[in-house]
Amino acid sequence: MPLLQLTHVSKSFGGLPVLNDINLSVEKGEFVAIVGYSGSGKTTLVNMICGLTRPDTGSIRFQGQPVTGPGPDRGMVFQNYSLLPWLTVHQNILLAVDQVFPTWTAARKNEQVDKYIAMVSLTPARNKYPHELSGGMKQRVSVARALSAEPDVLLLDEPLSALDALTRATLQDEILRIWQQDHRTVIMITNDTDEGILMADRIIPLSAGPSATLGPSVPIGISRPRDRKAMNHDQTYTSVRSQVLLYLLGKGGRSKSTLALKLRLPDVLPEDLNQPRVMFGQRRARRRNEQRRVVVEVGS
Repeated sequence: MPLLQLTHVSKSFGGLPVLNDINLSVEKGEFVAIVGYSGSGKTTLVNMICGLTRPDTGSIRFQGQPVTGPGPDRGMVFQNYSLLPWLTVHQNILLAVDQVFPTWTAARKNEQVDKYIAMVSLTPARNKYPHELSGGMKQRVSVARALSAEPDVLLLDEPLSALDALTRATLQDEILRIWQQDHRTVIMITNDTDEGILMADRIIPLSAGPSATLGPSVPIGISRPRDRKAMNHDQTYTSVRSQVLLYLLGKGGRSKSTLALKLRLPDVLPEDLNQPRVMFGQRRARRRNEQRRVVVEVGS
């Protein structure tokens, strides 16, 4: 039985179909990347898996049970960090540990927090506040907070999209290092095909909206650890990338349509600067249908 199963899932907002007939099966320990256009519904999809949003039709089952709401078995790393600004790094992570393990002693909770702070290499920043951290450090805190609850699956909603290229590459390596320690199941949402191929076991394209749906799953048969430079010359990388992009640019691409409009242009002429000013020192453009031929007799 798969760890996660989505069957004929659809979702609309305000009558507009966002996702349609989503079918997805994820096995325990897999690293799955879902790649698609911005605005296609990727965040809506991961929110439904997390339990933050309910599907209109279809079913989502996690470990054989229907998903009816959020739970500690599904850890979420958001795109915008979602840290409480009045709490330190340690306190932000402790907040999650308190909620998931309320019966633990204070010493054990602190040990759990410090374990994951060290895992994301933030021990020197343990007592700093979010405004004292860089974007990459904030995202590390978000990852540590999600992992500290020891979820069965880690959901990554474009967690690196707001970072510069160098920080993004560093955090990609950090996430892979953490994943390889215990092979926790990971579902990553991204709009970067290369990032998905670098990190995941398989990559699945999501077509453009509205009514976006998942395309064919493409396994990534590149041995780990993967070298970014070497991958550019790897035939498997080239094949996987081509399959994903061909779907996104072809069958799963944005639909094209022709719209004919009948425009009624305003019947306005430019202002004549050679004419004297009218009342209050203002001139105005004249409509053609306002112009009249006027004959004025002037007495001598």
